[in-house]
Amino acid sequence: MRKTILAIGFLWTFVAFSQTDQELIDVARGEYTKAAKLQDFQANEKTASYDLLSHKLELEVDPAIHYIKGKVTTELRVTENTDFIVFDLSDNLQVASVTSEDATLPFTHENNELTISFENDFCEASTYTFTIAYEGVPNKNPDGDGFVTTTHNNTPSLYTLSEPYGSSEWWPCKQDLNDKIDQIDVIITAPAAYKAVSNGMVISETQQGAMMTTHWQHNYPISTYLIGIAVTDYEVFSQTVDANGHSFDIVNYVYPESRDKAEEYTQVTVEIMNLFQDLLGEYPYKDEKYGHAEFEYGGGMEHSTISFMGNFSRSLIAHELAHQWFGNKVTCDSWNHIWLNEGFATYLSGLVEHHFDGEADFTNWKRGKIADITTSRAGSVYIKDEKLDNIGRIFSSRLTYNKGAMVLHMLRQKLGDDIFFKSIRNYLNDEELAYGFANTNHLQAHLEKESGQDLQEFFNDWIYGEGYPMYDVAWHQANRNELIIRLNQSQSSKKVAFFEMNVPFLVMGTNGEEKYIALENVMNGEEFSVAVDFEISDIIFDPKFDIISKNNTISVDIEAIAELEEQSSLKNTANKTTLLTLEK
Repeated sequence: MRKTILAIGFLWTFVAFSQTDQELIDVARGEYTKAAKLQDFQANEKTASYDLLSHKLELEVDPAIHYIKGKVTTELRVTENTDFIVFDLSDNLQVASVTSEDATLPFTHENNELTISFENDFCEASTYTFTIAYEGVPNKNPDGDGFVTTTHNNTPSLYTLSEPYGSSEWWPCKQDLNDKIDQIDVIITAPAAYKAVSNGMVISETQQGAMMTTHWQHNYPISTYLIGIAVTDYEVFSQTVDANGHSFDIVNYVYPESRDKAEEYTQVTVEIMNLFQDLLGEYPYKDEKYGHAEFEYGGGMEHSTISFMGNFSRSLIAHELAHQWFGNKVTCDSWNHIWLNEGFATYLSGLVEHHFDGEADFTNWKRGKIADITTSRAGSVYIKDEKLDNIGRIFSSRLTYNKGAMVLHMLRQKLGDDIFFKSIRNYLNDEELAYGFANTNHLQAHLEKESGQDLQEFFNDWIYGEGYPMYDVAWHQANRNELIIRLNQSQSSKKVAFFEMNVPFLVMGTNGEEKYIALENVMNGEEFSVAVDFEISDIIFDPKFDIISKNNTISVDIEAIAELEEQSSLKNTANKTTLLTLEK
């Protein structure tokens, strides 16, 4: 399935044992490290002439030997007339042959490109199938990606890490990231002492002597960089998810020395999966599996259906699982909109904290996000074109992750849970977007359609605009039954003239009474009358940290009280004068 707009869904995640503010900085740092290499990478324009339909990877590997031998059979559809096809393949690997229907095809392999020539031109929309046989010693990347052989507890281990463009280090492919493959088979032959892991479902396991061949199949559209393999002496245990009468397994491939801890820590996965399915709709790959494969790296990588895990913390489990919806099922269609991937994954991790730890912890989570967001007065969630060469901006934990997450929370508060989450489910299940690509306009359209509200002002202020509001609040109790609140707002950035907001307050009474209110503030100096039935001792601004703001002041309106007292005094004087007159 081909998308002509460049899709960058890089979702590399570094997460420790709780979703703290430092943890999000680590997430962004991991993204930055990987993406920095992408600055020098240009998509190969020569691979734009075809649409990938399927790949069958037949691989022979041994974790103890840094070597790969394989065959890749590809079916593709030509999108323009051509007499050659180009794949990306590292010069470290040697191509033995390219064949099609028993015919041998001429090819050249240089400058990390494999060019396959045909005797006759292929017309647009025609399909073609051919097989590439290759082998060699993959490049050993010091960053620990591509094709990696290492050890755990002195046992050989192999894994691949192809984000953003490491796939061509170990197999011939198209890795310009704008073309999802409709279906893949990954057939791994390795020593029988090891387990071989990949995307999708196990179709068969066949042992021949000392070797075991494991056939994996994945029948959903997938980006090249989300294909992965891992081979070592895994122990395997599973949990079962039963949702609406349909069950599927969460399969965990872990090191023997990690098994006890992994079984303990991964128990939460089922509950997190059920939470996400309740909120987002069914797991995108429910006909296959979800799973974890332990690997020797300091974070996680959300390969479709099988996240590679450097640890099994709850926050890492939640973050990688969230990306199965936001990033894998629906991928942002450009760097400009990467907040759709990372903002949602960050917010969903926060909802997991709320689910397990309660309201107070979630309030503290939001407090931390707002504190980070407001450390600078400017910056938008949407990444403007002139910032696209700034990798640090793209993976800003403050804007892409934290502000993206809190903007989603404010949308949820504005629309209500039912409308918000139904809109998100509609977005994820849109036939034009599901297992494809989306941008901010698509999300906004679904939110507006479901709510019936025009959200352009909100998106202009909070996604495309910069900064945050600062409030000056004055209040007084006009009488026992009426609270008057006056709101004045200033903005941290001149890019937004006024943030139209629902501003929340907690009204507290002298005898312990409490009343939660939200005032729809659309202009400066706006005054609100609120019915109360108790004597007020204080009001608290945004008690649950539901809106992004800073440097807010709140005070009793002394002038208004003085005016009321003066009016009351004049009234009493008038009444007294009247009484005196009557007595005469």
